[in-house]
Order: sequence, then structure tokens, then C-alpha cells
Amino acid sequence: MSSSEIQKTRIINELSGFIKKLLQDPSVLETSLDIARRHLASNSNDADVLAAIANEISDTTSIHIPDSPENHSEADRLFLELLKEVIHEEQALY
Repeated sequence: MSSSEIQKTRIINELSGFIKKLLQDPSVLETSLDIARRHLASNSNDADVLAAIANEISDTTSIHIPDSPENHSEADRLFLELLKEVIHEEQALY
């Protein structure tokens, strides 16, 4: 198995664990979206905003995202980017 395949497998496993947590506690998703909405309303630096979102999600839900963006996994980054994309799409509707 190549390193690329190993990394993809790791990401899939991490995302599977995340989805399992969402299925066990669906309020995590709404909480995460609320946190993202609040932080993305500020016009701060994108990296700082995503780090603040990650920290608050970790503090208030069963989802753990490392404090430092340098320690975010690909799955962490994907989740944060998807939250940002969903919020921007919501805002574009209004």
C-alpha cells in the first residue's frame, strides 16, 4: 500500500469516526454550524477564524480538533472548510 493510499485510508477512518459521532449526537452538527456562523460573521483573518471555530467546537462538543492549525489533520481541515462553505452558501441566499 502506498503512502497516498495509507493517508486516504486514515482520512476515511477519521471521517467515519466523525460521522459516527454525528449520528450518536446530532446536536453536534447544529452546534458546529452555530459556532461557525458566529465566527465567520467577523471579518478576521481566515486562519484565525478557522482556529477559533475549531477551538470552540472542541470546547463545547464531543468533537476534538487540535488547538493548533498546524496539528489539524486533513479530515479536520476538510470539516472546517465544509463548515465555512455551508455558511457562505447560506449567506449568499440572503
